[in-house]
Amino acid sequence: MIYVGGVPFQSDGPSSSEQGSKILLALMEHPTLVSASCSFKSTPERKFSASEDSGLERGTGCKWVYVFQREYATVDPALVDLVGTDEATTCVGLAIRNHKSGMTSVGHLDSPDVVETGLTQMLSLVVDQNSDEMLEVHLVGGYNDSSPQGMDSVISNHTDHSGFSFPLCAKIVETLEKSDMVFHLQTLHVLENNTRQDSEGNAYPIFNGFMVEPSTGSIFPANFDRTSRCPDEVVRRIRLSSSYEDPSWNGRLLETYDIPTDRFVIAPCAWTIHQLQIAMMLQNLSDAEILHICSTSPSVEAPDFVENERRQWDYLKKHPDWKETFPMKQPRIFERTPSGRWKRSPVARADAESKLCTTE
Repeated sequence: MIYVGGVPFQSDGPSSSEQGSKILLALMEHPTLVSASCSFKSTPERKFSASEDSGLERGTGCKWVYVFQREYATVDPALVDLVGTDEATTCVGLAIRNHKSGMTSVGHLDSPDVVETGLTQMLSLVVDQNSDEMLEVHLVGGYNDSSPQGMDSVISNHTDHSGFSFPLCAKIVETLEKSDMVFHLQTLHVLENNTRQDSEGNAYPIFNGFMVEPSTGSIFPANFDRTSRCPDEVVRRIRLSSSYEDPSWNGRLLETYDIPTDRFVIAPCAWTIHQLQIAMMLQNLSDAEILHICSTSPSVEAPDFVENERRQWDYLKKHPDWKETFPMKQPRIFERTPSGRWKRSPVARADAESKLCTTE
């Protein structure tokens, strides 16, 4: 169930197929959440980089964990300073923190299909046996998007023509409300709360990402550069595409980070001939065509969206056999260096040398 301002949230009306939408609309008007969203909106966005000469706010020495689309990570405040995600347009970032232990889980949800199982995954390492634990919840992302045009059915798995953000947000709050656990919703910076308009009336998300400080529970808008979206950035992006063709990942968020060892463990994923064919087809298209085929929100993507797509296709072209990336079907493991960066660890029979994530 959902609490707001320390009080149980009461949703009106009997349960129905539209219950999630009704709950969401009511929450969007709740004075406490409106005030919290205004405060979040007025918080300066922090730009995060692992490069020493980037000139951005945070660099070496800070221990962080970054979450890509359809991934989640749960972190221990004794080991990690910050955990977060970005690149969300129609996606939503969900943060759940155990107020007592500080254990914090962040998931980057991109479809209603992953909400129920994804929430279970996130809670598995946040909640102990004590059912009375206070769970702080933050939702950031999504905006007032309109129905996309020109989406290629080969790429897109979305079919809801009313937009992508609203159904996802509705599913999240409905799942939280139906749960037997108590969720203290503290931030609901989604949809109109996260929408700005240009002079021509076009809608854009205000923020695309956030960071949570597990030790304190503080949350703030955040933006990352390529050096901080690590480790194993390109392979993890490719793994997202591969997961759509792997039935074992249906309805689930992708796991990457291992709490006890403070390591990233990238499980083997196999890209298929179909995925290679798509990459070959797309690589010769124009930037505008790539945006309209590969994005749910082509008009509001970050400047590096197309470049990131092309780097994935280049990698697939150079490594058509997935076993080159995962020799002997072993995971790719990354350990933290004293400076807070990530270094590749030796993998059984792998001939790749350890290297810093920022040099990949």
